[in-house]
Amino acid sequence: MTDKHQKQNPVSRDWLESLIMGELIKVADDYGVDIPAGLDRDVIIEEIMESFNAEKDSEEKTDIAVNPSYSEAVLLPKQYNISYIEVIIRDPLWAFVFWEIKGYDKEIYESAADFNGYCLRVIPINEGDTEQQARENSFTVSIAPSDSARYLGFMEHTSKNSGRYVIKLNVLRGETETQIASTLPFDLPKLYEAENITEKSLNPLIHLSGILDLSITMNTDRQPRAKRPS
Repeated sequence: MTDKHQKQNPVSRDWLESLIMGELIKVADDYGVDIPAGLDRDVIIEEIMESFNAEKDSEEKTDIAVNPSYSEAVLLPKQYNISYIEVIIRDPLWAFVFWEIKGYDKEIYESAADFNGYCLRVIPINEGDTEQQARENSFTVSIAPSDSARYLGFMEHTSKNSGRYVIKLNVLRGETETQIASTLPFDLPKLYEAENITEKSLNPLIHLSGILDLSITMNTDRQPRAKRPS
């Protein structure tokens, strides 16, 4: 370096100790270190080193904050911004359902004058089939526009009642119910057909589902359903 007191990177103790007092004071000035008259040379070096290290730490933090590798565009998943509904089975009586409605479509639905909300229609189907049974066997759960997931409870099922379902995400427009997305057919675990279990109370799925603690009252009244488009 032609100018010894110009900022050096990195600053080392050996380099500082090689400078004469005048040069050392100029380096101290470069790093904003106030040097009173008569200050010991070793103390000046300590002050410069402390100031240099503090500046270095600050620069490293700034580099991390603006590091391009942290701000590069992230590739969106293939299923980004589409309408879908998925189900995760918890046990024979409960399933976790989550969904998303494409942003543009959601805006169109909810800005319509006849928008009446969304619902989940749970439809039982025959074991091994992919087509739904009679409409009367289904049930509907209303969901708010802000909802994106829900736990759903199911009735007990045996071999006569297969426990196979599809769940459809629908939008309500006036008196019309229109499908947005649907799950694939799925089967809930059987409560009574676990291998080597002869008593209901011994089935661990029974305890997991909480059915032994539930008091279920059947409602024979049926609510009117929204019309489907022809």
